[in-house]
Amino acid sequence: MINYKEIGLVNTRSMLEKAVTGGYAVPAYNFNNMEQLQAIIQACVETKSPVILQVSSGARKYANQTILRYLAQGAVEYAKELGGNIPIALHLDHGDTFDLCKSCIEMGFSSVMIDGSHHGYEQNIELTAMVVQFAHQHDITVEGELGVLAGVEDDVSAEKSTYTNPSQVEDFVKRTGVDSLAISIGTSHGANKFTPGQCTKNEKGNLVPPPLKFEILQEIEKRLINFPIVLHGSSSVPEKEVMCINKYGGNLDNAIGIPEEQLRKAAALSVSKINIDSDGRLAMTAAIRKVFFESPGQFDPRKYLGPARDSLKQLYIHKNIHVLGSAGKA
Repeated sequence: MINYKEIGLVNTRSMLEKAVTGGYAVPAYNFNNMEQLQAIIQACVETKSPVILQVSSGARKYANQTILRYLAQGAVEYAKELGGNIPIALHLDHGDTFDLCKSCIEMGFSSVMIDGSHHGYEQNIELTAMVVQFAHQHDITVEGELGVLAGVEDDVSAEKSTYTNPSQVEDFVKRTGVDSLAISIGTSHGANKFTPGQCTKNEKGNLVPPPLKFEILQEIEKRLINFPIVLHGSSSVPEKEVMCINKYGGNLDNAIGIPEEQLRKAAALSVSKINIDSDGRLAMTAAIRKVFFESPGQFDPRKYLGPARDSLKQLYIHKNIHVLGSAGKA
């Protein structure tokens, strides 16, 4: 078994506790390759932000679990090289089985999510508690989930949302022993989070998505005082990136995300971890499409992955400073 502390990683316990009381959210950025990881570390060192490096089961299959472990170790050393002593966690995103969580823990992950939300309530508790019992033996933090997010992202798929029931959260946390809880209050996975029919139009004629259910979040806050809450599916789907993709040959229709001001409001409450994946994909894709359009003869991966990495870095700097409020909290 590989001990995450030997790699230089931390678990999420302290960083999320500080975020709850500090009125900000720790960024949880998904990565699959070196360029994404470089952008995350550069942005978080530059803004002095703690960071959670997230790996989905799909990313684990794509990149290979051994390579991912060494990438994470390299990220820790890279941050030091850049002069940043920032806390870095390696977290499994949407683990759906005990075996997957156990394998990640044994491979050096410092935190795991067990998502039993697709099961019934009692089965979700049973599965989550089993993971917590094993993980806590190795000082690994565990995130559970109550409620279901709509949308598609990697291996996670659901046709519609089921909001978290606040009356269940105390019982769930007590019986499972989880360190943080992902809830459903209106976010969703992917770049097409809402249909036009779900949105209204503002004075400029732009589509405005329905607001997050802050009343649910606030009721959960009353029941779980100073307990770390997590939002998944929290990409804002920047219009600039979508327009760039479509301008240079893409076809993204009705790509609508979560307004950044709503995420900032959530981060100022008890949401201490916000997951962002689709925004990063959009930023990289836009940059790559632009290079291919302007330089159709280009075939050196460094010439298009480099600009994609730089675009991603700027996106995450913006998120840390203006959306999550995590800048300067390392």
